[in-house]
Amino acid sequence: MNPHLNLEENMKLASVLEPSKPSFFPAMSKIVGTLGPQSRSVEIISNCLKAGMSVARFDFSWGDTDYHQETLDNLKIAVKSTKKLCGVMLDTVGPELQVINKKETPISLQEDSFVVLTPDLDKEATSCLLPINFTGLSTAVKKGDTIFIGQYLFTGNETTSVWLEVAEVNGEDVVCLVKNSATLSGLLYTLHVSQIHINLPTLTDKDKEVISSWGVRNSIDILSLSYTRHAEDVRHAREFLSKLGDLYQTQIFAKIENVEGLTHFDEILQEADGVILSRGNLGIDLPPEKVFLFQKTAVFKCNMAGKPAVVTRVVDSMTENLRPTRAEATDVANAILDGSDAILLGAETLRGLYPVETISTVGRICAEAEKVFNYDLYYKRAVKHAGDAMSHLESITSTAVRAAIKVKASVILCFTSTGRAARFIAKYKPITPVISVVIPRLKTNQVRWTFTGAFEARQSLIVRGIFPMLADARHQVKGSMTAESTNSTNESVLKVALDHGKAHGFIKPHDRVVVCQKLGDAYVVKILELED
Repeated sequence: MNPHLNLEENMKLASVLEPSKPSFFPAMSKIVGTLGPQSRSVEIISNCLKAGMSVARFDFSWGDTDYHQETLDNLKIAVKSTKKLCGVMLDTVGPELQVINKKETPISLQEDSFVVLTPDLDKEATSCLLPINFTGLSTAVKKGDTIFIGQYLFTGNETTSVWLEVAEVNGEDVVCLVKNSATLSGLLYTLHVSQIHINLPTLTDKDKEVISSWGVRNSIDILSLSYTRHAEDVRHAREFLSKLGDLYQTQIFAKIENVEGLTHFDEILQEADGVILSRGNLGIDLPPEKVFLFQKTAVFKCNMAGKPAVVTRVVDSMTENLRPTRAEATDVANAILDGSDAILLGAETLRGLYPVETISTVGRICAEAEKVFNYDLYYKRAVKHAGDAMSHLESITSTAVRAAIKVKASVILCFTSTGRAARFIAKYKPITPVISVVIPRLKTNQVRWTFTGAFEARQSLIVRGIFPMLADARHQVKGSMTAESTNSTNESVLKVALDHGKAHGFIKPHDRVVVCQKLGDAYVVKILELED
């Protein structure tokens, strides 16, 4: 039996057909939705939030800052009307190679014909010549190398993707043999050279400009660093963010897209706040039979490090269809059984016909997979992996998870001002939801006092099992004091959190609740049994 599954041996298959019981938290796993042409109105975004989207991704590979600002303004209206928190992720362009087709007319390429890739952007794109935005391709490739060109966020179902083989290099031009017939039609085409180093910075000047303007203006929660290849890429991005006001708080998720990033994965994971496994480009760089192995190994490493693992490209066919394929539905479930924190939807929500239905479908599959996830085995393995190196905070939070398992608690309430304690609890993937009660901190820069806490609350929206609550500013703590520094604050916030749980139905009479908090200098785990 698969050790990740927790199935009873005498389980009748007919029970699979029984409808799932409704729950306040339909899924512990999170869904990142890319907002675009099919998903940027207030109405659609509101429905996406209701369907289960908890982080909105803004992809700057296309569209200008004004376009994305309008979308984000609509998101803010939707968040206010639905009363659902949503994180904001800015996805950088990075060293992305693009085919430049100024006229945007369809280009037909025939199998066994030749096409020239040129850095001369003054030339028009034709079936014999494709201008690209990179002058160094001729020095990076050699005869026999494989090049893939596909519609941006290609799904694999289109007849608009083409494989090329380098035939010869002629000055700055690269002559390629077309391996399959295809028609390039659409707004944006990207080019990927298999297992070749592209000598361009990971954080480009364009990326820096977007982050400095749009990112700062909108206090982005997460930066998705495209084409992360080395730990230094993450360090450089963090240094850049540290000088941009509130963005010193922004988390950096390394997007692993090629063999170079895979090779340096361990060092990158140490530096990053989370990892996005970009399976679209990885599927080109890796042999197909190796993709699953990379995914499972990378997710395991993220799990043991206590950092979110996000998987992309799961239900491509839903870009144009109302239901996923059987393979896709199984793929989503396996990603959750592997331990993934979130599923990232790209083309499915950006230009797909059914963005809301896609989010809803993926959420339901995640919820079903979570029901058979072997929490007990996972907990034991995570504790064993942490070993004697476990910090005091991790020791306490892992104990809270164990207590919740033993007493069959309905929820774990975690009081935090930085989010660290809640993330440590989530690392051990408890079967119960973790309500992270974020206590605002009052800080000063000698000019004015400001409350912090919203960043921490929204950033947990990509972590499996955490559901944040931002406490009222009246319960704030000043300066460097702990979030649970006084008994009066403590009891007051606890009552508010419990009342909130009762009002929304996820805490019921006679339920047991595990509470994890800091009292003075000591961390405390306590078990409450609620009365009527």
